Amino acid sequence: MTMLRASQLRRSTTTAAAAASMRMLRNNQQLTAGALLIRYSSMCASVSDPSTHKHPLFTKILIANRGEIACRVMRTARTLGIQTVAVFSTADRNALHVQMADEAHMIGPAAASASYLQASRIIEVAQQTGAQAVHPGYGFLSENAGFAEQLHKAGLTFIGPPAAAIRAMGSKSESKRIMQEAGVPVVPGYHGERQDAEYLRERAQEIGYPVLIKAVLGGGGKGMRIVEKPEDFDMMLESSRREALKSFSDDRVLIEKYLTKPRHVEVQVFADTLGNVVHLFERDCSVQRRHQKIIEEAPAPGLSAAVRRDLGEKAVQAARAVGYVGAGTVEFIMDTHTQQFYFMEMNTRLKVEHPVTEMVTRTDLVRWQLEVAAGNRLPQLQKDIHCHGHAFEARIYAENTTAGFLPDTGHLVHVHAPKESADVRVETGVRTGDDISVHYDPMIAKLVVHGDDRADALRKLRASLAAYQVAGVHTNIGFLARLAASPDFAAAKVETGFIDKHRDELLPPVLGPAPDAVALAGLALLAERAHSASLHTLGGSNSPWAATDAFRVNAMSVQRAEVAAGELVFCVESGAEGVRVLRDEEVLAEYPPAIPEWTPQTQGGALQVLLGDRLCSATVVFDRRTREIVVFFDSRSTRFAVPQPAYALADAHGASASVAAPMSCKIVQVLVSAGAKVEKDQPLVVLEAMKMEHVIRAPAAATVAAVHYAVGDLVDSGKSLVAFED
Repeated sequence: MTMLRASQLRRSTTTAAAAASMRMLRNNQQLTAGALLIRYSSMCASVSDPSTHKHPLFTKILIANRGEIACRVMRTARTLGIQTVAVFSTADRNALHVQMADEAHMIGPAAASASYLQASRIIEVAQQTGAQAVHPGYGFLSENAGFAEQLHKAGLTFIGPPAAAIRAMGSKSESKRIMQEAGVPVVPGYHGERQDAEYLRERAQEIGYPVLIKAVLGGGGKGMRIVEKPEDFDMMLESSRREALKSFSDDRVLIEKYLTKPRHVEVQVFADTLGNVVHLFERDCSVQRRHQKIIEEAPAPGLSAAVRRDLGEKAVQAARAVGYVGAGTVEFIMDTHTQQFYFMEMNTRLKVEHPVTEMVTRTDLVRWQLEVAAGNRLPQLQKDIHCHGHAFEARIYAENTTAGFLPDTGHLVHVHAPKESADVRVETGVRTGDDISVHYDPMIAKLVVHGDDRADALRKLRASLAAYQVAGVHTNIGFLARLAASPDFAAAKVETGFIDKHRDELLPPVLGPAPDAVALAGLALLAERAHSASLHTLGGSNSPWAATDAFRVNAMSVQRAEVAAGELVFCVESGAEGVRVLRDEEVLAEYPPAIPEWTPQTQGGALQVLLGDRLCSATVVFDRRTREIVVFFDSRSTRFAVPQPAYALADAHGASASVAAPMSCKIVQVLVSAGAKVEKDQPLVVLEAMKMEHVIRAPAAATVAAVHYAVGDLVDSGKSLVAFED
């Protein structure tokens, strides 16, 4: 483990005797970073009151990240009068974090490996701009010990933990060894160096299925695979290694017993260079899909006082064991029934879900990071930290929940977030007009709410989700709303298998749209057509030639609009006899004559109309790129397509007897060839999108007629990958 230097400790003014002792410690090569930090901190504490020797904060920092976390850091920096430097890729030229920064510098092309992971280029920009410190955010270089060391050599401060702590906790096997020595319980498993497949298969058999394969480095669910039975082990191991190598440049794995009904509970810790280590209570992050969190809360519900206290103490113990400095999170997996918990890993950075901790502790953890990095004492010690109420964070993602939570990409035609207040926060890095790119994480925003208790916070979460509007990409907002409305979620019966257990409730069959929503879509389309016609017709609005009310001499005045939802095509008729919704000439709904009030907006408009005895108000968005209409009504969104004329339809590539790319992606592995006979659910192709791998399987037993793409090819969403013989 690399030994810390005195300059890394950013100590407060101390006596000559303490300085001499420090020099003696530095000459002792036997000391670990943690032991050095603890002994030095105790000396400083004995000769000086750090609170009376506060160091000034930095005047300019560079943020080596993008998106919402870059914006989050900038907001705190701005309140402290600290200037910020943004870095960006060519894909992020007009991104929100670029606009928010005091200055911004391009560092490379769109691919993260050529931009946000280019440590030398980021350091070069920091030196050119006069930045004194670098905040890594999360992801990218945030847990890269080499980056922290490079910054130190360049005379820059890394706003994060010591490189030694990052390195120790970055290895899941090494971290578990350290935790065992420190008396922190760990999950049974194999964490050794031997990595040949046959040996790992034997260890899995000894541990007992199901087992969990995890990348030794990294996190975020990347490289993680659950193996239910021995015959799946080899394929899952290969997939795990491949994903780990791409994400972390290291394909080593460990094998652990997979607890079938666990909770994911983590503790926020913070430490300064003066020997103070505190916890800021725990968070529950059990509700996940694809091993990635989508909703978090603080504090964790249903824990006994003894367990809650033990969690905090063990987390502090873990931080002390590695000489930790700064913000960190100690993750535990907990048995749902016994509340026995085991150490999983320590994230040596600020985490995505840190706002729920800020809400319940009334703190600004980014400010804490800046204070600690400047060499100051923690703003609060353990006795000063209290938990107030309850908070939730819901992650708003661009993803198609009905297609297995596959990430989506596209243009954000319309984004309308709920109104922010002391109890409602929206952390985002995008706005209307931005693109969700295949190159980066598909998160749109984090919706954070606070209440006096869990029930109060949950009500606010439901209301805020109902007010959130996004058009242009598929999102998980509707899914999150159903989750927040689930009786078992309200009862805090949370576990990592919650989504699978409640799949029928959370992912119900996709039914046809409600007649009211169809009527609103059709009426909005008619109103927009009328508005556009009035703007472009010669003679002005008083001219009869500008009329768009379908008036015909000796004929009924009826206007018609067609909209489609999936395979269902609807016709909306509006005239003197009323409004009708039809499908295949069957009347689905009838309303009295209606006069819509249409207020045009940039990408659609606001519609208010009386349907029967109900006054309906809706926001309607037109996505002219895709010929889609999105109706926001009744706290939900409904997507429609405007059918194209038959002559305008392009010839589809690939027959129905084929499988298509569910998203824009890269081909990682092709497992079949033309002429091969495949069984139902047999893997055909492995794709990579949003830094995650996805396996495409055969929909039925068939013979492969053609494979359209090879390894390394980039494929657009909807393109046929593999065709089958009829």
